[in-house]
Amino acid sequence: MKYSFSEQTKHYSSSAVRDILNVIQQGNVISFAGGLPSDDFFPIEAVQNAYEKVFASGKSAMQYGLTEGFKPLREALQEVMKRKGIHSTVETTLLTTGSQQVIDLFSRVMLSEGDVVLTEDPTYLAALQVFRSYGAKVVSVNSDEDGMVPEDLELKIRKYQPKFIYIVPTFSNPVGKIWSTQRRQKLVELCYQYNVLTLEDDPYGELRFSDEVYPPVASFDVNRTHVLYTSTFSKTVVPALRSGWVSGPPEVIAMIAQGKQMTDLHSSSIDQQALYYIMRDFDLESHVQTLREEYYRRMIVMRDCLSQLDLGLFKWQEPKGGMFMWIEGEESLDVTKLLNTAVKKGVAYVPGAPFYVDEPKLNTFRLNFSHSTPENIKLGMDRLVSVLLNQVTV
Repeated sequence: MKYSFSEQTKHYSSSAVRDILNVIQQGNVISFAGGLPSDDFFPIEAVQNAYEKVFASGKSAMQYGLTEGFKPLREALQEVMKRKGIHSTVETTLLTTGSQQVIDLFSRVMLSEGDVVLTEDPTYLAALQVFRSYGAKVVSVNSDEDGMVPEDLELKIRKYQPKFIYIVPTFSNPVGKIWSTQRRQKLVELCYQYNVLTLEDDPYGELRFSDEVYPPVASFDVNRTHVLYTSTFSKTVVPALRSGWVSGPPEVIAMIAQGKQMTDLHSSSIDQQALYYIMRDFDLESHVQTLREEYYRRMIVMRDCLSQLDLGLFKWQEPKGGMFMWIEGEESLDVTKLLNTAVKKGVAYVPGAPFYVDEPKLNTFRLNFSHSTPENIKLGMDRLVSVLLNQVTV
């Protein structure tokens, strides 16, 4: 039977990462493809204790909740936001089903067919999927190692009059880049000057490998009128809780809340209450410090393995935090075509092409170092290096 789907579905596309994850379920494949935190460090006891406290609190935990989310958890998040230098209130904070839902809901209330979104290139592929699913035109802004180039950003704002700008300025996915303080501040100045909103996506900001702190772009929005900030518990607690939040201008948050009412009424009340007890009774700060140290150790193992490719044919930068390394090979290399060979050899990665707004670079790929043990990283990288060296020396 031929089904008649809505016009909007013409913009739908499958996730490259999800497709790869389906493929690598077959056989003994070490995967550097997914953006997964380490199972080894899930705070299982703390999560279990938190749920026991939820169930002991009475039947109210089983009932429908507020669309905006469990109020005590929103109150607890104000201290988190304060530490980041962001002025936030309970009323301007909305709890969501992961930060991915924030991207979707914000796009839903902001975008009409043909509207423009400005981003870096490459950028988070699932965000590109969402923007395009609403019929938006995604336009890339020239960027360097410090972030968006202000001159090109201003030029694109004036030319396209975008509905909003989307950024991942701290340990970005996929590149692992950190914007300079000057670029963060300049973006906010341009938002004020041209009255443009920005969505700052910060899922990895806590996973830094040094004591250096990178102020969120939202912290420069002292008027709290132009930058929405979203983050998640998926990378610091466990992904299965599917809990994130967004804070921003009250009028925008109110509209997003209305969109959420039509989507799912509210995110899981039980999970939000469990998170509240985790924040209250568990030393989450020490837990995150453990993740930082372990992910740094795993990144170093991967970096050292990559040194075998140091033949002038590949280049990469050592990340200062986050979960990914971004590799660029010689121009003739097509890592999309090479993926099947790699999987047959027992290792997987994500080709870089789906992360690009404009012309995809087929010689780029992303590696995740957080999920695999150091031993598996060594084994998987030996397999990958063998595949890559065989390709470039043929």
